Amino acid sequence: MVILIGLLAVSSCATYYQSNLFFNQEFERGNLDEAYKTIQKESSQSRSRRVLLYYFNCGLVLSMMGRYEESNTYFEKAYLYGEDYRINYLNEAASYLTNPMVTSYRGEDHEHLLVLYYKAMNYLKMHNTDDALVECRRLNTRLQQLSDRYQSKEKYERDAFVNLLMGIIYEADKDYNNAFIAYRNALTIYQNDYARLFGVTVPTQLRTDILRTAWLSGLTSEFENFKTDFQMTDYVYRPTDGGELVFFWHNGLAPIKVEWGIDFIVSRQGGWIYFTNEQLGYSFPFQVNDETQRNALAGLQIIRIAFPKYMERKTYFSGASVNVNNSTYPLQLAEDVNKIAFKCLQERMGIEFSKALLRVAIKKAEENQIRKENETLGAIVGLLNAVTEKADTRNWQTLPHSISYCRIPLPEGNTNLHFVAQTPGGRQVDHPITLIILKGQTTFHTFTSLETAYTGYNSQY
Repeated sequence: MVILIGLLAVSSCATYYQSNLFFNQEFERGNLDEAYKTIQKESSQSRSRRVLLYYFNCGLVLSMMGRYEESNTYFEKAYLYGEDYRINYLNEAASYLTNPMVTSYRGEDHEHLLVLYYKAMNYLKMHNTDDALVECRRLNTRLQQLSDRYQSKEKYERDAFVNLLMGIIYEADKDYNNAFIAYRNALTIYQNDYARLFGVTVPTQLRTDILRTAWLSGLTSEFENFKTDFQMTDYVYRPTDGGELVFFWHNGLAPIKVEWGIDFIVSRQGGWIYFTNEQLGYSFPFQVNDETQRNALAGLQIIRIAFPKYMERKTYFSGASVNVNNSTYPLQLAEDVNKIAFKCLQERMGIEFSKALLRVAIKKAEENQIRKENETLGAIVGLLNAVTEKADTRNWQTLPHSISYCRIPLPEGNTNLHFVAQTPGGRQVDHPITLIILKGQTTFHTFTSLETAYTGYNSQY
């Protein structure tokens, strides 16, 4: 029994990040081969309840390695897992006796959108626009599902970056009318949602994208109206003699989930039990009609409950640009993955609190009932309940902190350019890149900066 309790205590202390420490360290150092080998060594049993994260991580690492077809095999598995996810009610019931880590990870809303972003980008890099358009349609369906999920007026229900991406893909396919519509939708969401919820404003590049596709679609009045709205009356569309480059920058790393312990005071009124934390402004009522449960919870005055919360990994670089042919193109923020992750968790914190409170209440009721019959056994159950109380700290931790982009007209043939990232202190890091630009086509390229400003992984995460 002592050994069992010890094992449970060790396992209950480790977050998801800590349980995958070697993979995370290799990935963050940029040792992608070793990171991929590490994650492949996991047994199917050890990853059974986090298989979605296994698909996410394999797909992303392979994409960064340039193995796009293999990457999309994993991303497709992740997509289908999200589509076919079914609650295992036996595991769900077990989670109320232990912790939510015994259930299968189902993924956060933004994670299910970004898996399709990566999948579409893989196709675009393989010059397969048709299959990228399929991912566009899937993204649109996912967005519709997202808008129906929450009731909050401040909810994350529309994604500007996803609409921007759809516009870029439609334009690469020469479907300028649908590209214009997608860009216009992105503009509306940046103006009405993103500025308020995430502090992300309309990228200047998007304004140019709207004007260009309006012109190419023959939408003369829309073209003139947007020129006036954007205060870009001098803009004139000029086609390039060569091709275009759309450059995406994945900066830093997404937040990770850690455990957060909160104390609740227990009060009673009639058949209701109230769990309250006045400092945080939380109060959750539960109706208890069963007399046995009421008696079991009678002596409960305060309980401590574990919840998940995000910890931001601040970026090392504050900005970047692409320098080519004596011109500088700033990379403009299009998606703040970090802030969206925080928002998604906030949207369902009421549900998380309710589940956790019910879980601890059930455990306490069980413990108190056993103590009445056998004090020693009740104490052991209490200890087991304490060491198994754990928040679900799983999330897709290899995602970037943010995504920025720019569009560059370039001559046909080999092009040498420089990706230059800057730190807040003024330090610059220059990465030379050579690309082949095809006449009349759009070339896609991503650059990932894995550096973060935080180094205390082992102690904090």
